[in-house]
Parts: sequence; C-alpha cells; structure tokens
Amino acid sequence: MNKVRELIVSPKVSQTQLAKFLPQLEEEGVKIVYIDPKKIGKTKTKLKTVFSSSASDYVVLEKEGTKPKGKKIGRKFQILSNSDIEDVLTIAKKGLDFVIIEVKDWKIIPLENIIAKLHKVHTKIFAISRTPEEVRKMFSILEIGVDGVIFSTSSINEVREVMVYLGTKSFDMKPAKITEIKEVGDGERVCVDTASMLHKGEGMLIGNRSNFLFLVHNESVGSSFTSPRPFRVNAGAVHCYTLSPDGTTKYLSEVETGSEVMILNSKGKARRVTVGRSKIERRPMLMIKATVGGEIGGIIAQDAETIRFVKSNGQLVSVTHLKKGDIIMVHAKPATGRHFGMEVSDEYILEK
Repeated sequence: MNKVRELIVSPKVSQTQLAKFLPQLEEEGVKIVYIDPKKIGKTKTKLKTVFSSSASDYVVLEKEGTKPKGKKIGRKFQILSNSDIEDVLTIAKKGLDFVIIEVKDWKIIPLENIIAKLHKVHTKIFAISRTPEEVRKMFSILEIGVDGVIFSTSSINEVREVMVYLGTKSFDMKPAKITEIKEVGDGERVCVDTASMLHKGEGMLIGNRSNFLFLVHNESVGSSFTSPRPFRVNAGAVHCYTLSPDGTTKYLSEVETGSEVMILNSKGKARRVTVGRSKIERRPMLMIKATVGGEIGGIIAQDAETIRFVKSNGQLVSVTHLKKGDIIMVHAKPATGRHFGMEVSDEYILEK
C-alpha cells in the first residue's frame, strides 16, 4: 500500500535559532512542523504548521468544535487502554482529518490496533516519536505504518537520518571527468557485505575527500569468472570516507557488522542498509582522480574488473576499463572541515 509518509518536526531550538533551523528543514525535504505559527514570525518558509492555533494549517482542537474554514482539523489522544482506542475510532468517524497519538510504555500493540481500525477511514494517523529509531518503527508497523510522525529534535543530522529511513532523502549527483588513473601498489581494501539485496544502479559513496565521493557500484552484475554478489560493495581503501545515514562520515576501516551505511542510485535517491560483514584484505590498488565544477577528488580502489563506477547514462564501467576523459557520477560540493565525522562549516580545510 503506497501512502505519503510525512516527518513532522517539532523544533527544540530557541527563537533566535529558529530562523536558521527552518530553512535547513526545508532543504532536507521536511514539509510540516509542529509549532505555533506565531513563533515563526517573519521567517520566510513554505513549511506547513500543526498546532492548536487557528492560524495553523493543521488545527489541533482541544475538544469538538466548529471546523475553521479551509483547515485540516484533528485531535490529540493519549492511549493508556483499549477504551482509549475505541474513543479514537468513535471521534475520528465524526469527521476528523487527522489524529495525534501518544503512547507511553506500550508503543507497537496500541498503534497496530489503531492502524487496523482506522486505515480504511480517511483519517490520518500522526504518532509521537522521540528517536530516529522510533520513527522508523512507527512507519513500518503492520507494513502500513502511520501517516506521519511528530519528532522533537534540535539536530539537523537526526532529521537527515530519519529522511533516509523514509527513503525520501536525495543527494545531488554530478557528472565528473576522469583526469588520472595510476597503479599505486598493494594496500588494504574493504569489502562491505550488506544484509540487504542491492539493485543494479545502486552503490556506496566513497572517496579520499569527504566533499567528493564516487558512486561505487555493487557486485550484482558478476562477470564471466565471478558469480554475482548482490549484497556486496568492494568499496575502496581503508582510509576512504563513506557517508553515513546521519550525514556524518566514516572511514571504511570503521565499518563493521551492525553498522548502517547509505546506498544510492545514480539519481541520488538514498536508502539505508545494515552491514552484515566487513572484509579487509590486501590487494593491488588503483588511484583514480576526477574533476567537476572546480573540485578535484580521488579514490583508491582495488585494481579488479568487479569494481565499477556508474556513468551519467546509467551504464557501468569497470575501473580496469576506465580511461581519461570518461564521465562518471559523483557527489561533490565545496569543502568543509569535519570533526569526528561531523561537518564544521566555518573551519578551513585543504585535502590533497
């Protein structure tokens, strides 16, 4: 069942920080915030609001009353027993556009019951969540999930993490021109075996620099001499960066069983997967450099036919057949500093 799933962010930031935080939310694809419209003030935003104020786009009524013209109306419910669930159903049938559900100790079973009873009624279910992991759980209950999750946070990285959970996070992919290919002798490379099946066109973002990452394809294709490994990305050397679901970077040497990594396609559509195993082995290596928009980036990868990049037309090219002037897909942006993987926008950095 396809449904629009909304992350509704409740900003836990000060009034002065709000002017910066709201545009960041828009950039990440958030469309609705749980906030009093008065607090937004003169900040320009396309974000819709959920609140008890009649100025909100989604008006939370304290009790049954007249529906404000042109507004979506709903009620907030705290679920402590089965009788509370029956109250939700009874009141929702009277014409509520949405309900906000807050559950305490028992989270899954009450929501399962509410989803089962309300999914055929045209009333959206918004649940309250406190962690990114809870958000993912709320959206997957009964394989139908809730329509929206109200998530309180002051961290834009947590928002990014959740958007990847939802499969709605996208990254700007650019065509880059290969400028140099060079054998650099032996080194340790990392094979990342995921606990998910990967599809043709998908891979991991890998690179020597955190702001210039190559789309390294998975091994779902195989060759005349190797069977497909549709769960594997032969990612690159141990020092290379990969981008994590929360927007931080990790060295490939840090990826291990239970880690979560991002898988992207050539259009930049991202999803997160769990690592089942990480293998570090010594192999002959290649250094590959490329350029786009004035930025130069590189990667050190195993010198083998099964390591492939993705061209701008979606076709795959093995590193062993790569030539100067070839165009491949990368994620590149102006350089920023990082501290323990977290972006530091005001720090000077030069990586070579």
